[in-house]
Amino acid sequence: MYDVIIIGAGPAGISAGLYTKRANKKTLIIYQDFANVRNATKIDNYYGFENGITGEELYQRGIKQAINLGIEMLKEEVLKISFSNNAFLIHTTNNQIQSKAVIIAVGNQKKQPNIEGLSNFEGKGVSYCAICDGFFYRNKNVAVIGSGTYAISEVNDLLNIVNNITILTNGDKAPDFRADNVNVISKPIKLVKGNNRVEEIEFDDNSSIKTDGIFIAQGVAGVTDLSKKLGLIVEKNSIVTNENMETNIPGIYACGDATGGLLQISKAVYEGTKAGLSAIKYLNNNRR
Repeated sequence: MYDVIIIGAGPAGISAGLYTKRANKKTLIIYQDFANVRNATKIDNYYGFENGITGEELYQRGIKQAINLGIEMLKEEVLKISFSNNAFLIHTTNNQIQSKAVIIAVGNQKKQPNIEGLSNFEGKGVSYCAICDGFFYRNKNVAVIGSGTYAISEVNDLLNIVNNITILTNGDKAPDFRADNVNVISKPIKLVKGNNRVEEIEFDDNSSIKTDGIFIAQGVAGVTDLSKKLGLIVEKNSIVTNENMETNIPGIYACGDATGGLLQISKAVYEGTKAGLSAIKYLNNNRR
């Protein structure tokens, strides 16, 4: 079991890890090659670089710094976080890993599909969390939009609740998944229709299917997806924390773009530092 698992290897996540590792806490950083800092062509407003630096170089330097300090790094997709035996269980593509504390330092990567009518039905049949809302679709027929590992994870959470699931890849390659009550349609989606709630999905070839609900699982799980499954308070797609980067669940911290606000590297580094120090204090106070 790890003392702390950090999700995300951008400035916030690496900064948190530098402090927890130096405090002799067993630290693991789980990440994918996604970080908003990588999109910056040149950074001129960050301390210490007289000629500026590209976002990609700063990102790679951070990872090398963590590795040089001895922090364990795991490049896998995080699907969800749950509780297990008085610890947190991080579910990744290939592993389930326990930790005493968790720091969420990944930005919101989820992108809403550009499908006509979809946004009109959010909260009216369109959901972003199978664990949160699957109960409301007991014995009904639903669709899951997505084609990757995260989409399959959502399907698995719905399998024993709903009557039938249709995976809609929206034109992407169909996933290799088989179950008696699961169908796959790979055609591009044209629009979502209904009166007060979602009722029908129409495809580019003008064919359509009826559905009682739609679960969005395109791409990989972002901060909102992970948070809602765990029960964290989220406002405007950002995790709510106090001044110590503590969430409403003891032992869970958030920092950087995950908390919204000023999306700057300096803010991410500061919050990562605060989250790391808060996690250290929590672990020291809860030795067992």
